[in-house]
Amino acid sequence: MNILQISQLTCGYSTENVLQNLDLAMTQNEILCLLGASGCGKTTLLKSIAGLQDISQGKILFNEQNLAGLPVEQRQIGVIFQDYALFPHLTVKENIAFGLQKKKAAEKTEIIEKMTALVRLTGLLERYPHELSGGQQQRVAIARALACKPRLLLLDEPFSNIDSQVRYQMIDEIKDILKSQQIPAIFVTHSKEEAFAFADKLAIMDKGKIVQVGDADLLYQMPINKFVAEFLGNVNYLTCRITSDRSFNSVIGEYTFTQPLTFSNGKPISVGQNVHWLVRPQSFQIHLDEQGSGIISKKRFLGPYFQYDVNIGDECFMVQSPKNFPLDAQVRLNYKCTAPVLFDI
Repeated sequence: MNILQISQLTCGYSTENVLQNLDLAMTQNEILCLLGASGCGKTTLLKSIAGLQDISQGKILFNEQNLAGLPVEQRQIGVIFQDYALFPHLTVKENIAFGLQKKKAAEKTEIIEKMTALVRLTGLLERYPHELSGGQQQRVAIARALACKPRLLLLDEPFSNIDSQVRYQMIDEIKDILKSQQIPAIFVTHSKEEAFAFADKLAIMDKGKIVQVGDADLLYQMPINKFVAEFLGNVNYLTCRITSDRSFNSVIGEYTFTQPLTFSNGKPISVGQNVHWLVRPQSFQIHLDEQGSGIISKKRFLGPYFQYDVNIGDECFMVQSPKNFPLDAQVRLNYKCTAPVLFDI
């Protein structure tokens, strides 16, 4: 069952709309990532849900309650900003307790102790924000937000200020906390790596609209268009000619499939039509072959694998492989494919 249902949402600043007729839904205890380039409307959507941005059209329903016109403090939605927005003149303990003024002293102390243990801040309660690391500051922000028992947690670029060496440890910790507390969350990022690691589901945004929503692996393997394909990783487009309703010819061979061919968006393809076939660099199999049609023109060592540029005729393809092949080697490319992702040229 959907706990959040956004329909036909339109809003913006001055006379310019940032979000245009946007639809989105999420289920209970889900971690949803809004993923897109800078300026696509991710943070505006987050602010609209929180009540920090006026909307001009559409509905935002949470547990079937319309949030339109509901004050921020009555929405029970926690927000963690990119800079964490901790109060520099307050201690860790005072920051966590900031939203608990109406609680009795004993209950407030109990909540602070629970949150401190949950986010592993024991022994740091009397420190000030400037005395903490970026990861510790983030934990304080999480504890402060969770102390108020939010129905939904919103996070804006939550990992951008964390050193890359500990970023994925923090991602795992915060994900475990949200899951253990059964709190659904929406977070904003422009990093696909963070999105893959943290989210249950991705919502890809472009120019104020949701382009595609789904599990990360589904969107990576079956993007609906070239924008999604390219945003989520490196791509190759092989120009192919459709030879029957279930086969095509490409520079790496003829392929026949069990199901009729269609474009990724579901539109039909005509026999004789030229199309683009999406192949990720790591999906190719590369072999040394004196009779092969490919030539390695560039080679890069990237740690766990080598990245090659392979020229076949007038086309150049990016290939990843753990094998170390010499520059200018003659090679053959293969790809075992059962469900091709095809786009119009």
